[in-house]
Amino acid sequence: MADFDFIRAGQRVINVEQTALDNLLPHIDARFQNACDILLACKGRVVVSGMGKSGHIGNKIAATLASTGTPAFFVHPGEASHGDLGMITPQDVVIAISNSGETNEILAIVPLIKRMHAKLISITNNSHSTLSNAADVSLEIGKSPEACPLGLAPTSSTTATLVLGDALAVALLEARGFTAEDFALSHPGGSLGRKLLLRVQDVMHKDEQVPVVSEDTLIVDALMEITKKGLGMTAVKKADGSLAGLYTDGDLRRNLDRRIDIHQTAIRDVMSTGCTTVTANLLAAEALAVMQEKQINGVIVVDAGQRPVGALNMHDLLRAGVM
Repeated sequence: MADFDFIRAGQRVINVEQTALDNLLPHIDARFQNACDILLACKGRVVVSGMGKSGHIGNKIAATLASTGTPAFFVHPGEASHGDLGMITPQDVVIAISNSGETNEILAIVPLIKRMHAKLISITNNSHSTLSNAADVSLEIGKSPEACPLGLAPTSSTTATLVLGDALAVALLEARGFTAEDFALSHPGGSLGRKLLLRVQDVMHKDEQVPVVSEDTLIVDALMEITKKGLGMTAVKKADGSLAGLYTDGDLRRNLDRRIDIHQTAIRDVMSTGCTTVTANLLAAEALAVMQEKQINGVIVVDAGQRPVGALNMHDLLRAGVM
């Protein structure tokens, strides 16, 4: 075994499965369109069923559909024959997966599905199989050899089925106009949910935590505000409360290099104007993108009247799990 070429074996498997996907592409045709139309019009839920490896793939297809705007769940065909068929209603659409189209456990529940007038979509590699003939729409994955050298272990066929399921889910997602925010609502946990759901207002410093000084404040007093609030910057506001500019600890270092008297100089004379701002309802991930593009570590949050209402820095985004 020490001389076995594992790299070559692995590459052969990938090449065989890539060919299976090439063979799948011509089958994305009018039948695929019909299947999508049925799924899009479904008033109930999409029920996916399959036996063995097809069942594992069916589970993933159901999960992908559910997370992209198409309510779906998986039913094991063996359990369906012993009571779980009651989970299916006439308003549902059933996607039955069987590579041969002759899986006994699937065929056993087909008459009951048809009797309740639920729509049936099959996924097989044989358009002339019993399952395909019984389906309202028969989808094919194409005939390709399995990557297993014995031609027995489901490999190429399951890969093609999985990709076909992804194609259905994503096509439906696009047709529905499913947004990133919609996606986030079904993924509230973990970093994905935080990136898609958190807005600037959820993580920004606000009220008394916001560093703000007036235009006539001396640099030394502005420095005290920066130190007190701990954000490395302070907003500078005009008499009407709107944002006039920004002063950072980096500006302070540059002022000291120029030997500016921080005890006598007003902040209006040294502040940065035209600074980058964001709004409170902006997604935190979008604020992060702005800060990265501008190569800045902090930003002032303003309202519709350009009045400073918050402050945000990279540490806040890091703590919130957005980056």
